[in-house]
Amino acid sequence: MPKLPNLRSDKAKGGKKRVVIVGGGFGGLELAKSLKRSDYQVVLIDKRNHHTFQPLLYQVATSGLETSSIIFPFRKKFDRQKDFYFRLGEVNHIIPSEHYIETSIGKISYDYLVIATGATTNFYGMKDMENNAIPMKTIEDSILLRNKIIQNFEKALLTDDNDEMNSLMDFVIVGGGPTGVEVAGALAELKKHVFPKDYPELDLVEMDIHLVEASPRLLNAMSEISSEKAKTFLERIGVEVHLGTAVKSYDGDRVVLSNGTELRSKTLVWAAGITGSPLDGISKEAIVRGNRLQVNEFNQVEGYDNIFAIGDVAAMITEDYPRGHPQMAPGAIQHGKHLAKNLKNLQTGKALLPFKYFHKGSMATIGRNKAVVDLGKFKSQGLFAWMVWMFVHLMSLVGFRNRVLVFISWVWSYFSYDKSNRLIIGNLGVEEEPEIELTP
Repeated sequence: MPKLPNLRSDKAKGGKKRVVIVGGGFGGLELAKSLKRSDYQVVLIDKRNHHTFQPLLYQVATSGLETSSIIFPFRKKFDRQKDFYFRLGEVNHIIPSEHYIETSIGKISYDYLVIATGATTNFYGMKDMENNAIPMKTIEDSILLRNKIIQNFEKALLTDDNDEMNSLMDFVIVGGGPTGVEVAGALAELKKHVFPKDYPELDLVEMDIHLVEASPRLLNAMSEISSEKAKTFLERIGVEVHLGTAVKSYDGDRVVLSNGTELRSKTLVWAAGITGSPLDGISKEAIVRGNRLQVNEFNQVEGYDNIFAIGDVAAMITEDYPRGHPQMAPGAIQHGKHLAKNLKNLQTGKALLPFKYFHKGSMATIGRNKAVVDLGKFKSQGLFAWMVWMFVHLMSLVGFRNRVLVFISWVWSYFSYDKSNRLIIGNLGVEEEPEIELTP
């Protein structure tokens, strides 16, 4: 296999044109896969060496799944694809006039550049949230949250201060979208089925779960009936839902809400918004609301012929979608598949085909046997919706092994009422505690 040059060069391309994809999320992965039988040299660059199935991050965070169940190495995915190259690194700058990118591993030239960098957590300028809250965007975030949940309960065993104990055992989730709803539901399941066995010394009645949403209802992208049902499900399993309420501040212990309510919690999960991650070097005129790149109907970034954007970072503004397509995995996958067709058309001199977005629907799970599903005119809530949610997510995972691991974990959890992965891993950050005397 020829070595990919670090310098801006056409060598090692073998006469082929080079497509450089920045980002291996749902869109980038689908594009690279769909170019398998093209006559392009495909280069994928990502700062991680694996794809993460983000919709199930919350299950890793709440001990439901092993970390390896929802990540898949890029090199394993493309080990049989010819003229495919993966490079581990970060892109620092684009030089559009000279068709190359500056990265942490050197310069790489391109004939076509595809920006598939996705989105990152949006803290809306709230530095206290950025410093103290835990987002849910990466596998590292999910491990951090899992560590903190378990650590806090271990610390709660060691304190005689009731206020401190409650602060360690209480949770605040900000954001009533699918991620927030699913995290709240998973924590409620831990409270009901797992923590009473792990921590019999603690009074789990004192464990409070607060879900805070600034808008008047949960799951704004879904139907009114699904929104109401999700709220009902959450409240039945003990989650306190605060609608029409925003978070004003959080210092790592005290949460102040816009209605004046003050909550105490050592753990605040931020699931309240995302913002695009465009690359430096793109014209500022191409960046629109949400820090996304405005693209035309062919996914070309505004003002560029050979630079494309797909997925969450792309804003294809149409009459039906004046703010761009929803920032969800199905849209990114559709972008990737369609752009692959258009790149093949460029090879053969055919006309580019305009992209048409197909909204496949939305869904969210709220603990055991409970979910809400909107798939076009089909709407369901409860057990059947939960089974649909499980099937869709299982089949969407990358890799047969991942599907098997997740399926086994789900079956085990369902029949045992247990979560097997209650592990603290990595830098524990446990402060020294005074010695305590355990009574028999």
